[in-house]
Amino acid sequence: MATAFRLRSGDQGPVQQSSRTCGSACLTVARMLVDPVFASWVRTGRPSPPGAPVGATQAERFAAYEAIVQRRTNGLWGAGQRLNLPWPRGLGTPPWGARRELEYGAARQGTRYALELLRPDSREDLVASYEALVDVVADGEPGLLYVGNEILPRHVVLVLPGDGDRTLDVYDPFSGRVTHLRRDDFVDHRLGLSGWDVPWLTVQPTGLRRARVGRYAVDLDPAPA
Repeated sequence: MATAFRLRSGDQGPVQQSSRTCGSACLTVARMLVDPVFASWVRTGRPSPPGAPVGATQAERFAAYEAIVQRRTNGLWGAGQRLNLPWPRGLGTPPWGARRELEYGAARQGTRYALELLRPDSREDLVASYEALVDVVADGEPGLLYVGNEILPRHVVLVLPGDGDRTLDVYDPFSGRVTHLRRDDFVDHRLGLSGWDVPWLTVQPTGLRRARVGRYAVDLDPAPA
């Protein structure tokens, strides 16, 4: 029986398999966190889901699925067979394609996501944005953070819930390491994630969920605390 896959600060996760698949690696790990059978296949090769790509090792299976994710996020048809704005693969993962991937399989079913631009924000606004991330990121409902320098976003990491102390965790696909994502580092532009310090934008849960009733999909407010 497949067991749940979890990542916490101090853990070592899979490493991205090419220089242009940081976003695809994050989305593959996000799917592993929500789908134990898929995570077991990546790690051990068993059980093999229908249509799974060929790979003799964990690295080969991870790389093969990264490529599948990249075709969806950057192609005309995204996850869920939804129309998608194509984007050159050499420029990485577009946030709108990543959003569809999260909403249609790489996060808890029904979770809605939105894009949040951070780069122009003041320090006070970044504090508010970090606190909002703490409130909405949860097990099975991670976020993506695009980071870079003062000029351009250059890398993607996966934002994970911490241990309930108002501090998030972050998985960096370049190293595979999971570390704390501290608020002061976030708001002061000193993230130090694979050499990139500036937060640019997030693809984050909205706090709403989507449920299907008969032929219709409706938005639901989160359950009361």
